[in-house]
Amino acid sequence: MNAALVTAVCLLCLFLGYRFYSRFLERYVYRTWDSDEVTPAVEINDGVDYVPTKKHVLFGHHFSSIAGAAPILGPAIAVIWGWVPALVWVVIGSIFMGAVHDYGALVISARNGGRSIGQVTEKIIGPRSKMLFLTVIFLLVFIVIAVFAYIIATLFVSYPGTVIPINFQIIVAIFIGWWAYKKKRSLLVPSIVALLMLYGMIYLGFQHPVHLPESIWIGGSEVMTWIVFLMGYGFIASILPVWTLLQPRDYINSHQLIVGLLFIYAGIMVAQPMMDAPAFKMSGNPIPWFPFLFITIACGAISGFHALVSSGTTSKQISSIKDSRFIGYGGMIGEATLAVAATIAVAAGFESTADWHAHYNNFDMAKGFEPKLTAFVNGTAGFLSEIGITATITSSDGQIRSLAAIFIAVMVISFAATSLDTAVRIQRYIIGEIGDAIKIKAIANNRYLQSGLAVLFSMILVLSDGTGAGGLKLWPLFGSTNQLLGSLTLLVISVWLFKSRGKFLITLVPMIFITIITFIATYFNIVTYINDENYLLVTIAFVVGVSQLWILFEGIKAFGTSEPDGHEL
Repeated sequence: MNAALVTAVCLLCLFLGYRFYSRFLERYVYRTWDSDEVTPAVEINDGVDYVPTKKHVLFGHHFSSIAGAAPILGPAIAVIWGWVPALVWVVIGSIFMGAVHDYGALVISARNGGRSIGQVTEKIIGPRSKMLFLTVIFLLVFIVIAVFAYIIATLFVSYPGTVIPINFQIIVAIFIGWWAYKKKRSLLVPSIVALLMLYGMIYLGFQHPVHLPESIWIGGSEVMTWIVFLMGYGFIASILPVWTLLQPRDYINSHQLIVGLLFIYAGIMVAQPMMDAPAFKMSGNPIPWFPFLFITIACGAISGFHALVSSGTTSKQISSIKDSRFIGYGGMIGEATLAVAATIAVAAGFESTADWHAHYNNFDMAKGFEPKLTAFVNGTAGFLSEIGITATITSSDGQIRSLAAIFIAVMVISFAATSLDTAVRIQRYIIGEIGDAIKIKAIANNRYLQSGLAVLFSMILVLSDGTGAGGLKLWPLFGSTNQLLGSLTLLVISVWLFKSRGKFLITLVPMIFITIITFIATYFNIVTYINDENYLLVTIAFVVGVSQLWILFEGIKAFGTSEPDGHEL
């Protein structure tokens, strides 16, 4: 089938979902369309975490933070079960589950003082659920920090032409943040200028790739050197005021992703490639498509990590609750367009059907990080070549490099890095909340210590195998834990809507579906880990599963209380 036609249908469905279903949610479920309530950003406004922000700038932060490497990796793996089920779940899941989840998490946090979803759980469901929820969140973010640092480091090594533009973007973002916050100027014009300059830096990096020495840090590899730098960057970014780096860099990134997606989709429409991947391949794989198709796509359709962004950083910056539809629901629809592009790239971006089958000849190859990122970069670079981005150069290290590949790799790294520093900031909040819960004031009130612990814990995991890939030990837990957090967030939103006499079935039905697939996936995973004698994963998966059951039980009990508790809709 023609990939351009498939792409057009998917994008049309996503547009209609935002145009009509989000309007229904805005008016009849979350009721934010005519609210004049004061948001935490306006009420607290501490100049560090709580900063009132224009909706387009905040959309840039939110969109960039959730659109990391996961919506590329997930669909790029799930296509092994066929491109039709992958795209159907991306589109349907995003419209009716993922975007509903993100929108709800943002609204419920903003209406509860900007508290994280873990803290809101204590208020809405009960105090016993809070520590369980925080434990699940800590584990998920712990994995994200370690693995994303490794992914970015490997991309820097594989695509050294990205080093100059990525570091330029960080430096120029600091100047733009100062300009906007201290001088009270608009971010729009300088961010567009910075984006154009970034493209110039991409060409410079294309001509002058940068490699770091291999023996500076423990591990004796260039990857490890980059990981140490990235962890240091994550620490600094997480303690700075949001206007200093987070907002301006993410705003530039949002422009970059939108332009990149426009280029990719333009290339697809011009090239009109045929789908190389089979439409359906539901059998013949060692991993059953149900429930693992849904677990694997994860962030491309619904993600618990998004609730952490919505309730962790975004809710502390939103200046009007009316903006929550555009930011929360719209951000997820934006991410779905990236997931669609990733699916098309790995389903129609190969030279031939034979090449696709060679690349996806077994599930072990399909699930690898590097093969999938390479497939996405090469596939989308091929689409870009159709619109004239075709330059190649032989660099000093003898490698033939493609300008289009560097362009796409910079886009991927930019968003993975945004997710990384947002994750460190979120983990800072979570560690602070845990410190408050266990009555350790030094942890509860010191953001430097909180960020230091967040980086330290993740660095220990990174170093656990000596190569920087230690986070991959726990990565098999990411998909199910991420979906588990999504189901629990939907449970909290459902109880809140029920107690506020709202239309709680809108979120309860998706919650039940995600809970079912998470339970089944957790069961299959535990059996696999036992067979592999991987008792570390068995133990963690069991603890996470018990936590989910406990919180689910507490949530069911909370439905028995009909008196309003929390914000009246």
